[in-house]
Amino acid sequence: MTQPPKSDPSIRSVTQQNLRAWNEAAPIHARHNLADLIEACRNPGFSCLDRTATEMLHRLEVASKDVAQICCNNGIELVSIKNMGAARGVGFDGAQGFLDQAAQLAQAADQDIEFVCSDIYDIARHYNRAFDLLVITIGVLGWMPDIAGFFDRIAKLLRPGSAIFIYEHHPVLMMLKPDRAGAPVEWELSYFRTAPYVDDSGLDYYGGELYEATPNQSFSHKMSDIIMAGIAAGTEVEHFEELPQHISNAWWNVESADIGLPMSYTLILRKRG
Repeated sequence: MTQPPKSDPSIRSVTQQNLRAWNEAAPIHARHNLADLIEACRNPGFSCLDRTATEMLHRLEVASKDVAQICCNNGIELVSIKNMGAARGVGFDGAQGFLDQAAQLAQAADQDIEFVCSDIYDIARHYNRAFDLLVITIGVLGWMPDIAGFFDRIAKLLRPGSAIFIYEHHPVLMMLKPDRAGAPVEWELSYFRTAPYVDDSGLDYYGGELYEATPNQSFSHKMSDIIMAGIAAGTEVEHFEELPQHISNAWWNVESADIGLPMSYTLILRKRG
């Protein structure tokens, strides 16, 4: 049996604690939306993807490709990608509670999708060179304590010439205190902050329910660190665009203030060879 690579123990302790926090949030999220999502997935051709993501995936010719989503959560985006014609779909996530929901959504959509519970730094080696496209969407990179190690691991999942597609909130937003629409925009953190942001109020970003939660640690990575980590892992920048649209579930105050900051970005990294 192929054994997964061993990640740095200090990194693993952070990611495992974060995964405990996500597993605590899974049943809360399910109460908010699982029944509605199951019904939605029963519709042929269902997609939760916005216009930007859909256009970029068409540009990458997702139809007939073997696709993996990194930190797929409840799998709703991967179901949407399979509905676009992807040949193989594999979702990696370390929170089994969300993968259980993902399996229900894939079944409702009548899509054959494999869901793998693994710390992202420890994905088993037999998945190396198995994919034509990796997809990373909102709220993934901020959970990675070692951004260089993250890209080094996931780049190995790609076949030569294949791509990583990232559609994320812009790291400049981490400087700002998130709040409701119409609330003042307050500068909170340095763009160059390297210390983790520790929170113990829970991860219910749908209803804002507060509960006794395992503390989680998130991280702010400069845009240059993200891009250079991808390059160091053996990829080349094929596309990069900063966008004004708000795609998170947090910075409504920044969106409503309309002050001209980038709020999201798209990035395509192509594996050399």
